[in-house]
Amino acid sequence: MLTRDLLARIRKIEIKTRKVVEEMTGGAYRSVYRGRGIEFSEVRTYTEGDDVRDIDWNVTARTGVAHIKKYVEERELTVIIAVDISSSTLFGSAEDDKRDKMAETAALLAFSAIRNNDKVGLLLFSDRVESYIPPRSGRAHVMRVIRDLVATHPRGRGTNIAAALESLSRTLKKKTVIFLISDFMDEGDYWKPLRILNRRHDLAAIRVVDSLETALPSAAALELEDAETGASFAFPGSRRAAARYAAAQELFDRQLEENCRQAKVDLIELPCTGDIVKPLMGFFQKRGKRKSRG
Repeated sequence: MLTRDLLARIRKIEIKTRKVVEEMTGGAYRSVYRGRGIEFSEVRTYTEGDDVRDIDWNVTARTGVAHIKKYVEERELTVIIAVDISSSTLFGSAEDDKRDKMAETAALLAFSAIRNNDKVGLLLFSDRVESYIPPRSGRAHVMRVIRDLVATHPRGRGTNIAAALESLSRTLKKKTVIFLISDFMDEGDYWKPLRILNRRHDLAAIRVVDSLETALPSAAALELEDAETGASFAFPGSRRAAARYAAAQELFDRQLEENCRQAKVDLIELPCTGDIVKPLMGFFQKRGKRKSRG
């Protein structure tokens, strides 16, 4: 049952994302995701000026009259938004935690999809697949997606990106646009299923990161706890310790970027605090230019 607080959060996300959806769908999103091409519509009699390459020779032979195949542009896409709801996403050093920002990002993409007449579905995962909503169109469906984003309480605490990707590989039968939203704090090897899924579909990785995760303050001693495992450790607060932490985080960032590059998966970095629209718009515009060059 939805509480008053959850309903307020859903309403807040809807209002906040609705303000920028028009800008997203007015050019940036639509320029990238225009549909899969053309699909067969009907057969009609040949008229002068028609392209002879479109002649349907089977129908022509059967009827004795030249017929051509007629095609129409296939506009509708299927979009799946896969969102990490593991315990590490509950971290946030400011008003919003990573899960709040992921929900806002997913809602923005979902509303953009239906404004583009696309179908949208949702997969929520932790160390297992928590829930899956099959793709559909319409505002009421997107509101259900947002409701599940904010109301689902995961059974698992950890992160298993490979399980989510393998589940999508088994489920999706036709080419799909997939947005994978996570903090990518997963020590498992998920790169093979990522490459396989991206070969069959169109996948983009969206990483939400908090500024405190990239650089710990050197002036404060801290007691830290791993949200997923419960393990705790002490951070001494020295400059040397802060430098080691920053170096380890930089190595993690480089490895993530390199692995995505090798898998030919676009990686978008979104801050836990601050504007998420500008990085997303930059991604769509970059993809649009790349697509136009062929």
